[in-house]
Amino acid sequence: MAELVSRGYIRVIVTTNFDRLLERALVDAGVEPTVISTPDAAEGAIPLAHSSCTVMKVHGDYLDSRIKNTRKELEHYDLRIDSLLDRIFDEFGLIVCGWSSEWDAALRTALQRCKSHRFSTYWTIRETPTDEAASLISLRRARAISIRDADAFFVDLADKVLALGESETEHPLSARIAVAQLKRYLASSQFNIRIDDLMVHETERVYGTLFGGGLPLEGVLPTPGGLADRLRRYDSLITTLRDLMVCITYWGQKEHEPTWKKCFRRVATPPDVPAGYVPWEGLRLYPALTVLYAVGISSIAAEKYGSLEALLGTPVRPDRFKEEIQVARFLYQHAVMDLPQQRTLPGREKEFTPLSNHLYEALRDPFRGYLQDDVDYQGCFDWLEYLLALVRCDLSMRYEGRTWGPIGCFGWRNRDRASWIVRKVQVKEGEIVPLQVRLALQAGLFEGQRGQTARYVAVKSAFDDYLGSVISGWH
Repeated sequence: MAELVSRGYIRVIVTTNFDRLLERALVDAGVEPTVISTPDAAEGAIPLAHSSCTVMKVHGDYLDSRIKNTRKELEHYDLRIDSLLDRIFDEFGLIVCGWSSEWDAALRTALQRCKSHRFSTYWTIRETPTDEAASLISLRRARAISIRDADAFFVDLADKVLALGESETEHPLSARIAVAQLKRYLASSQFNIRIDDLMVHETERVYGTLFGGGLPLEGVLPTPGGLADRLRRYDSLITTLRDLMVCITYWGQKEHEPTWKKCFRRVATPPDVPAGYVPWEGLRLYPALTVLYAVGISSIAAEKYGSLEALLGTPVRPDRFKEEIQVARFLYQHAVMDLPQQRTLPGREKEFTPLSNHLYEALRDPFRGYLQDDVDYQGCFDWLEYLLALVRCDLSMRYEGRTWGPIGCFGWRNRDRASWIVRKVQVKEGEIVPLQVRLALQAGLFEGQRGQTARYVAVKSAFDDYLGSVISGWH
């Protein structure tokens, strides 16, 4: 049951038990429940919709002398308890497990008061139900389910529900159809309105799921398993928008830039929230980071560095900043997940750059139609990450007085010798500037609109020294 609660499938638990085993199991699963065991608590409780899980102990708590235990005590509840039960039985579907209904007259009465049957009721039984239970099963139009025991039932239920959830992830064909549609529209400027509609529609779908409350920031502790599961859900959620962004930046023209920029800004601008666990807040930027990488690789592959420069300079207001800030200053791997959290991802416990590695693998398939050779894909990915690191280092030197930039896959691939990407884009006096650098400077990165290389050389020299010191610690 605890796993179903931690995934958001069970939101309310009504129990006749006095002990605290349920609460302890939920906390162990990373869920901090709202516990209601007295009329005062029922009256002052936060709305059910705002709690990740509510445990309602209708007979009280064993540390409170007002517990209900005798038949006479169980005949009536306080009006505040009854009022909350009426809401629960009206607004939620029910799974009844381990309750004979023989002794608890007030709880039976609460079920009988509920006249609506808008949500289903499932009543588990081990043998023949009691007369009281049979009457309620009929009244609630419940489906009776024969089980061996509660433990086996909830384990089996969790397996089936989680499998069903995985089957509901977006089908790969959906993204392929959307991309094929976009390609047709990009062939003629007369379809610009349709392009905008297609991109905005998908962006709003992602935004609604991403920030609509289905992935709460509070109430559910960010456990290693929870972080990995949410990352997987974000990858599924962003698939179509990610592939559309790759397509429009690779095949599109300058006139399409406002469309994809506003779509990126939307995903990269979470709504303000009063409070939440920091890891969940950071992870909300993972879809935006994925889009940043998708646009960046696409821009490099198509030699459209102007698109990358436009994206990195886009002002965005993430929820932990009060003012707008350009993308390059706040959106990178460690802002999404710090290194200890990254290393909780399955199979990445000993990696130097876990989230970068994950992105490298996750983005390979979307680029197979653009970069068929794995070497070409790796080259574009590494150059993007190195360029992002240099741009961030430039900003760090300007505004923070330090030399720092996020190190991605390029840092460890060749840690036993100078990285090929570091050498390939080296600029020396009297030598021709490498094409990749020349395109980046012409696009306006490092204040290089007129082909100036001085700033690039200064930043690269400082960052390479920093990079060398970090890599030496990886040996």
